[in-house]
Amino acid sequence: MSAPPLSLIVLAYDEEENIGPVLQELHAWIDAHAPGAEVLVVDDGSRDGTAEAARRALAGRPGAVISHGRNRGMGAGIKTGTRAARGEWVTFLPADGQIAPEAVGTLLAAAGPDVDLVLSVYEDRDDGPTRKLLSWGVRALITAVHGVRVRSDGPYLFRRGLLDPDQLPPESFFLNFELPIRARRARLRTRTVTIACRPRRAGHSKTARLGRVVDVGRDLVDLRLRRTRDAWRRALGR
Repeated sequence: MSAPPLSLIVLAYDEEENIGPVLQELHAWIDAHAPGAEVLVVDDGSRDGTAEAARRALAGRPGAVISHGRNRGMGAGIKTGTRAARGEWVTFLPADGQIAPEAVGTLLAAAGPDVDLVLSVYEDRDDGPTRKLLSWGVRALITAVHGVRVRSDGPYLFRRGLLDPDQLPPESFFLNFELPIRARRARLRTRTVTIACRPRRAGHSKTARLGRVVDVGRDLVDLRLRRTRDAWRRALGR
């Protein structure tokens, strides 16, 4: 079986109500714009019928549903999907319907032989004060701790060989910041596009909970420690 040109990872946690309509919309876009693309749903330890609903929606289509035994976080979901991906290019979408499939087309339009990574920022997003404060705080900490400014709001598109899941420890959504940080320091070829963000179809966001914030803070500091340790090893010739 030949490899698909594109792998789409759909990240889901307790999205039974949303996953069917989201996959239906995504498949309609794939049929029109990216025939042969595979869809990999990563069920991140859902407590409802997300996995079963996803399997019904994927029936007869290229792709799979992969389930975590427990809720591990957005970064873990991206890494699990990347391990299973077969496409030359890989991207991801949330299962809440906030990112329309057309955003994938915008990412793909910016890709090419001279690009390794396409990042995205939102043209407008009606976040509540808690999420806005969280986003601002994470970016401020990244600048303070790592000395770089990172603007990456939404999904990104990357060459499959670029992201080695085993070399990226974060399991929280800090992975979405560590990859651009590493890309900038490695002088990889990147582009940034603007995409739209819609209200979620149903339910509520799980990303702004206190536990998630703690995980991101831990991963941010861990990256700084890893970089310091690696610098010392290079200096000592180890």
